[in-house]
Amino acid sequence: MEEDKELEEIKRRKLMELMRRQALMQQSEEEEKRRVEEEAARQALLRQIMEPEARERLARLRLVRPELAQAVENQLIILAQSGRLMKKISDGELKEILRRLTSQRREIKIERR
Repeated sequence: MEEDKELEEIKRRKLMELMRRQALMQQSEEEEKRRVEEEAARQALLRQIMEPEARERLARLRLVRPELAQAVENQLIILAQSGRLMKKISDGELKEILRRLTSQRREIKIERR
């Protein structure tokens, strides 16, 4: 009888652990699905507000400087949602935006003598 109680307790613990793991996996799957849906919505909005050449430039920039590309995307999305963008962003306009953002950084030059 003592062994039966211990065995039942072990089974109950394992079942609880399995249920907890399953709940965590389901939660992480739901979060991943939500993240993918949000990214798809972002990309759809960017397709609406940017010309293809500008989107390509931003995609290439994302490979090299993902934080800068993310910041530019966020700014463009905010502008579009607030109604301040009247036309699609061209490649030249994106270049100008990037130039202004990157020129804000100080350049450090080291001269060797």
